[in-house]
Amino acid sequence: MSPSGTVRAEPDRITSDLAALAGVTEDAAPGWTRRLFSEPYRSARPQVRSIMAAAGLETHIDPAGNVIGRLPGRDPSLAPLMTGSHTDTVYGGGKFDGLVGVLGGVEVARLLTENGIRLQRDLLVVDFLGEEANPFGVSCLGSRAISGKLTAEQLDRTDGTGGERLGEAMASFGVDPASALDCAWAPGSVHAYVELHVEQGPLLERSGNRIGVVTAIAGIERLLARFAGRSDHAGTMPMNDRRDALVAASEAVLTIEREGCGAPIHGVSTTGRIESSPGAFNLVPDQATIWAEVRSIDERWLSGSRRRIADRIAEQAQARGVQTALEWLNDQPPVRTTPDVQDVISSSARDLGYSWEAVPSGAGHDAAHMVHLGPMGMIFIPSAGGRSHVPEEFTSESDIAAGVEVLAQSLISLDRSA
Repeated sequence: MSPSGTVRAEPDRITSDLAALAGVTEDAAPGWTRRLFSEPYRSARPQVRSIMAAAGLETHIDPAGNVIGRLPGRDPSLAPLMTGSHTDTVYGGGKFDGLVGVLGGVEVARLLTENGIRLQRDLLVVDFLGEEANPFGVSCLGSRAISGKLTAEQLDRTDGTGGERLGEAMASFGVDPASALDCAWAPGSVHAYVELHVEQGPLLERSGNRIGVVTAIAGIERLLARFAGRSDHAGTMPMNDRRDALVAASEAVLTIEREGCGAPIHGVSTTGRIESSPGAFNLVPDQATIWAEVRSIDERWLSGSRRRIADRIAEQAQARGVQTALEWLNDQPPVRTTPDVQDVISSSARDLGYSWEAVPSGAGHDAAHMVHLGPMGMIFIPSAGGRSHVPEEFTSESDIAAGVEVLAQSLISLDRSA
């Protein structure tokens, strides 16, 4: 423990843990790819438990598939403190997103033990199941389940091709879907949840501040749009007589982009995937599908964007003689972090000598669901170049250590609060 009474992280240990888990990836994929239900993701989970156990945590996997480590407090009857994140990744992702929160929580447990600090409350460090977006359109599976926000309708979703259902995929992975639906914790059962995460954006690097105190987590609306036109000979059908589904889908992509560009406060829009058929040079496409999303911390704008996008896409497609079918998949509404937890995080950063600023999160996080169980806050640390979900994702060892120290100090302070 430092002379000021605060704990100081051991960067080498965190780097070693990161390297161990980062090595478990899909060989044929770029970057650090460890997607939900993949074999590397399955293999990584026992490693997470081993790292937790080596740090003195009691470990188990709950009915929702979350890997949980427990550091016992003095009074197990008190509502626990909780921290954590996830270890799954997007395709071609980086090695810091999610892992820093899980391994940072483990490092906090080590530091508390080594410095002779025993909390009043249990500390739970969680590797939540399946935080990243997946083909089923349901992210944050583990945190949704324990917060009571996972539904039977969501488990019945397919991957968009009419294939395997989400519940079937969970069962194949060893998670009983019925148990996942029935494992919700009671509201108020967590004293406070604090998640450490890389920012995944450029604000902290641009300002030079070491710590971001998250004010809100963006809501996400996901869109699956199908376009049905008519296939014709590409060499003989005049341009004005075509019912080109792919052109209608392309117009929709631009409509979605313009919506994000026009957001008054914070809003972004992205089309991440487009498919068409028959898929030949000499045929006019008769079918096309796009997968897109809109995000904002402004709930009013987010709700309005759904209507504006749907109306404009339908209008443009009709003008081309193309039929549309739109399906909106609400991922999560905007969520505000708890002001009292924001204050604890900012005070902890200040006491440790780290500059900080208030920032919104444009990314979704497990924290957005944990707010249903108790007070919630998030700590951001800088991402080099604001890059994330790419192999170039990078956060320095010193910034990770700073984030771990702020997390530790925040949890100690919250443990003492009523």
